[in-house]
Amino acid sequence: MNMTHSNEKKDAPAIELDNVSIRFISPDGRATVALRDFSMTVRHGEFVAVVGPTGCGKSTTLGLITGLIRPTLGSVKVMGQTVQDTDPRIGFVFQSDAVFPWRRVLDNVAAGPLFRGMARNAALDLAQSWLARVGLDKFGQHYPHQLSGGMRKRVALAQTFINKPEILLMDEPFSALDMQTRTLMQDELLKLWSEQSGSVVFVTHDLEEAIALADRVLVLTARPATLKRVYEVDLPRPRVMEQVRYQPQFIELSRQIWSDLRQEVHIG
Repeated sequence: MNMTHSNEKKDAPAIELDNVSIRFISPDGRATVALRDFSMTVRHGEFVAVVGPTGCGKSTTLGLITGLIRPTLGSVKVMGQTVQDTDPRIGFVFQSDAVFPWRRVLDNVAAGPLFRGMARNAALDLAQSWLARVGLDKFGQHYPHQLSGGMRKRVALAQTFINKPEILLMDEPFSALDMQTRTLMQDELLKLWSEQSGSVVFVTHDLEEAIALADRVLVLTARPATLKRVYEVDLPRPRVMEQVRYQPQFIELSRQIWSDLRQEVHIG
């Protein structure tokens, strides 16, 4: 890893994208601009949701933060340092299950600590404690295909939080779940996040999910995406998902953000 941490600015944001533009060149030589003059800042311990029209470049912002995508113009910083490579302090939860299908659930959750050099017995003990925290302590010897979608997503959360990420990037992680399971997983995420206090960037197409989870909601324009508006979510924490949606502030904020987003959806 090329990024050094010793000279980081203590007062720097956890994440900072400054006037970033991304241009992709297709195999036939055509250029596509995914982001244009895009800026965003995420403070330490903050939960930020990103919404925008389908295909506008929401997931591209996560790729920039991980270092897997390099900006054509502009700068991307994590903890005050320009991103040069992948950073072990960043965790990622995908829309699809990022589990090893041939490994038991317990081994899947222990994979991160083992990769970081922890002794096997210690890693397995830690993994078992995390399975208990997400309600899967009796399923450690199962394989992923033996679990429901919601259970596999709990495995993914345990798999990520066991590494104590300082930054958590989530790309529509609950979109494939039914509404009841999705609500349970949102509550689970908020509980785990409140215990570790890392920074979260949560990409979603679900406006209500964004408002219910986040401290701020960033609305992107149609492609090429730039930041259209930032909404502060002034709803008290801790939040319970099945309750927060009925609060008057939530309903009014949902109306305001949808008015902004609907214009971009029509353009897209």
